[in-house]
Amino acid sequence: MTELKVITWNCNGAFRRKFDQLREFDADILVIQECEDPARSKDSAYQAFASNYLWVGPTKNKGIGVFARHGIPLTKIAFDVGRLELFLPVLIDHRWPLLACWTRHANSPTFGYIGQLWKLLQMNPPFLSTAAAMVIGDLNSNAKWDLWDRWWNHSDVVRKLVSLGLKSAYHQHFSELQGEETQPTLFLQRKLEKPYHVDYGFFGQGWGVQDVEVGGQTPWLELSDHMPVVFKIAQR
Repeated sequence: MTELKVITWNCNGAFRRKFDQLREFDADILVIQECEDPARSKDSAYQAFASNYLWVGPTKNKGIGVFARHGIPLTKIAFDVGRLELFLPVLIDHRWPLLACWTRHANSPTFGYIGQLWKLLQMNPPFLSTAAAMVIGDLNSNAKWDLWDRWWNHSDVVRKLVSLGLKSAYHQHFSELQGEETQPTLFLQRKLEKPYHVDYGFFGQGWGVQDVEVGGQTPWLELSDHMPVVFKIAQR
């Protein structure tokens, strides 16, 4: 049985100074938002860490990266996301499709943030129809922000993912409902009085969820406004 440990974390920039903090998790796959492009970094330690990765972003300082343990091949999936931001379709080990996400406003007058993922899902990417598919990252969204007259709410995106066979690992593991999460993944402006749950991992039916861990305020709030979320999964 294949087991994987996957982390998603919005590092809030300067990942070159923060990546070492994640070593304690001994993860196989890291999905990191707001990180700089290792290829254009002058930090030799960061370049050494990023010896097995894929990255995309609008500037060299802030994009989304997928980093893997040595021996796990990463291949970019040939799927054109157009002007949607920000998505990185990756094939892990030649067999596990991953859509790494950092939803942004993308200068869209209508479909900002979760609307960007909703639009991508309307394109029916074939790689998400497989049992081993994953959708992981910072969605900047929560069901509590659904608007009654909008047809591409967070809940609409979750229903679309469920129709593809992908379910949220956090909600399965802790038996919580969307919008009623008890563990925040974001403290807006690093203020404890502004807690939100906006970082997710959705996994296809080919994966079983063994454990989910949300990082605590110490030491993570000193490094970012987001907490890392760790998923331990096993292929069925």
